[in-house]
Amino acid sequence: MKVNVHAVNFTVDKKLVDYIQLRMDKLEKYYDKIVSSDVFLKVEKTSEKENKIVEVKIHVPGDDFLVKKQCKTFEEAIEMAAESLERVLVKRKEKVRTHI
Repeated sequence: MKVNVHAVNFTVDKKLVDYIQLRMDKLEKYYDKIVSSDVFLKVEKTSEKENKIVEVKIHVPGDDFLVKKQCKTFEEAIEMAAESLERVLVKRKEKVRTHI
């Protein structure tokens, strides 16, 4: 799957991009018709520790899914977003299967 990583107002290191790619690739076992995904990484300027925001937009035929998570680290946020997307994709797959 093609994963586009967009870091807002900072540069992202290769290790994080590789981690994101690896985690997003795992989503294909839940729903194999994923076209691509956009991952937006943002750092919110607050005094709180949970200032890392990850938005993941997944493109599937006929639909787009958007998940937004805020955590202490980008890795944790990616993990939580991916888990949410797994549930969404399984639901989508079941819905498509019932219409066939």
